[in-house]
Amino acid sequence: MSQGVAPGALKRGVLIVVENLPVPFDRRVWMEATALRDAGYLVSVICPTGKGYEKRFETIEDIAVYRHPLPPESNAGLGFVREYLAALWHETRLAWRVRRERGFDVIHACNPPDLIFLVAAPFKLLYGTRFIFDQHDVNPELYITKFGRQDLPYRALVLAERLTYLLADVVISTNESYRKIALTRGRKRPDRVFVVRSAPSLERFRPRPGGERHRAGFRYLVGYLGVMGPQEGVDYLLHAVREMVDRGRRDVKVMLIGGGSSLADLKALAERLGIGEYVEFTGRIPDDDLLERLTACDLCVNPDPLNPLNDVSSMNKIVEYMSLGKPIVQFDLKEGRASAGDASVYARPNDAQALADELLTLLDDPERRAAMGEAGLRRMRDQLAWEHQVPVLRAAYARALGTGTPLPLGRLGSEAGS
Repeated sequence: MSQGVAPGALKRGVLIVVENLPVPFDRRVWMEATALRDAGYLVSVICPTGKGYEKRFETIEDIAVYRHPLPPESNAGLGFVREYLAALWHETRLAWRVRRERGFDVIHACNPPDLIFLVAAPFKLLYGTRFIFDQHDVNPELYITKFGRQDLPYRALVLAERLTYLLADVVISTNESYRKIALTRGRKRPDRVFVVRSAPSLERFRPRPGGERHRAGFRYLVGYLGVMGPQEGVDYLLHAVREMVDRGRRDVKVMLIGGGSSLADLKALAERLGIGEYVEFTGRIPDDDLLERLTACDLCVNPDPLNPLNDVSSMNKIVEYMSLGKPIVQFDLKEGRASAGDASVYARPNDAQALADELLTLLDDPERRAAMGEAGLRRMRDQLAWEHQVPVLRAAYARALGTGTPLPLGRLGSEAGS
C-alpha cells in the first residue's frame, strides 16, 4: 500500500500486533482498533487465540482479526522463551499474510514482550512502513520485580526495549511515568511520545443492575477485578480478609473476578487461611455478569503491592472501578494516586493489616463512600474516559504518518494524560 495515497482515494492500513491477550478480549487494543477504524483506517489485528476466541481468522465490525496458538502459559524461564519464539514465528508469517491480503502502512506493536520490533523491522526497512510502539508494560522493571536482580536476562530486556524505541516513529505511553521513561531511557523526542491512557468508554462500561444476589446474605460486598498472577498482590487481599475475620467481621464478602496463572494457588491459599466462605473466585466472566457484580459492590479494592513495576504502572481496574462510581481502597503507589485521586484511600504499601484497616473504615462510612464514588465518576467524565483519549491516539498517527497537524506539545504530556 502506498505511503503517499491521497486522502479519500484509498484507506491507509494499520496492523496491530498484540501477544498478551486475544482480541477483542483485550479491551484497550480493541478500543484502539475501533477508534482507528472510525477514523478511516483499514485495521487488521494479529493476536493469540484464547478461551472463547479460538477462530484463526474472523472479521469483527470490519476489523480483520488473525489469531495464532501459543504454548501453555508458564511462569518459568524456558516457558517464556518457548512462548516468545512461537509468537514471533506466528506474528511474522501472519504479518506477511496481512500485507498480501490487505496491506498496511503502520505496524502498531503492543508489548509485552519488547520483541515485536523484529516483526516490524523488515517492513520498515523494505517498504518504509511506520512503526508505533504502544508500551503497555516496562519489562526491565517487571524483571527486577519478579527476580530482584540485574543480570544477563535483565540486560537483554533493556536492549530489546532500546531497539524498540530506536525503531519506533512514535511511542504511545499509558501514563506520565512511562512517558518519562520513553524520553529518558528511550531517548525519544517529546513530540514523538503521546500519552493515551487505558480507560473504558462510559457508554459501554456503566452500572448494570441485577447483581445484588451475589451478596449471598452478606451485608457488605467488596470487589476485585483483574489478573490473578504473581505480581498482582491478591495474596495480600486474602490475608486482609483473614485479618477482618479475626476482628470479628463476618459480614463482608470479597468477590474476586478474573483468571490467571496463579488462580489455583490463590484458591488453595484461601482454603489454608480458612476464609473460603468469605471469598468467591469467579474466574473470567462475560462483561454483562462482570458489570452486574461490580455494580452491586460497596467498594472495590486494588492490592497491587509497591514494587518497581507497579509504582509506575496504571492499572485498568482503577479506572474501571471509577467508571462505575465505586470508592477504592489500594496501596499507596505513584500512578495509583495519579489515576484515582480523591476516589481512593491509600493504605501503607505491602501491609495486609493496613489494607484491612482501610477496608473496614471505609465500609463503615457510607457517606464518604458515596462522595468518593462521585469524585471518581466525575474525574472519568471530565478527563480520563476513553472518549478523551481518542483525539490523542489520532494525533499520534498523524505524527507517525506525517499527515495533518498533531496536537500542541502540551497535549502530548500532562494534559493528555492527566
